[in-house]
Amino acid sequence: MREVDVMGVRVEMPSNQPIVLLREVAGDRYLPIWIGAVEATAIAFAQQGVTPPRPLTHDLMKDILAATGNELSEVRITDVRDGVFFATLVFASGAEVSARPSDSIALALRTGTTIYCDDDVLAEAGLSAPAEEEDEVEAFREFLDHVSPEDFDAEQ
Repeated sequence: MREVDVMGVRVEMPSNQPIVLLREVAGDRYLPIWIGAVEATAIAFAQQGVTPPRPLTHDLMKDILAATGNELSEVRITDVRDGVFFATLVFASGAEVSARPSDSIALALRTGTTIYCDDDVLAEAGLSAPAEEEDEVEAFREFLDHVSPEDFDAEQ
């Protein structure tokens, strides 16, 4: 497992499909995950510190965890099959719950929980871009504006 940071949410053009972009903390790989519009908004709100007038689903989940004394200890992006990513919520009690990565990331951002990604997932779906070279990172962002989910089809 490798620790990853949430770089942000971008929109893939021309389909307007949101992507959450994760970056390997101790490496140079990025992991784009296609997500839904609602989850993209939840992630963006959390990153920007936006507090909606009424709790969104992920805010509610955070409040339930706090009210019941459960602590989310880590989020794991565990697998990718046929372009579909899988995640696991790991609690301090040792309990593990399967979840979508988008929901897991939105909850992790709200609770300050560390996100990890399985090495095999990064090997299969991660893309390398040297972090210290801003021009290359910008070129990667440009690439994300034009990439589609089919570009990551392992059968090609």
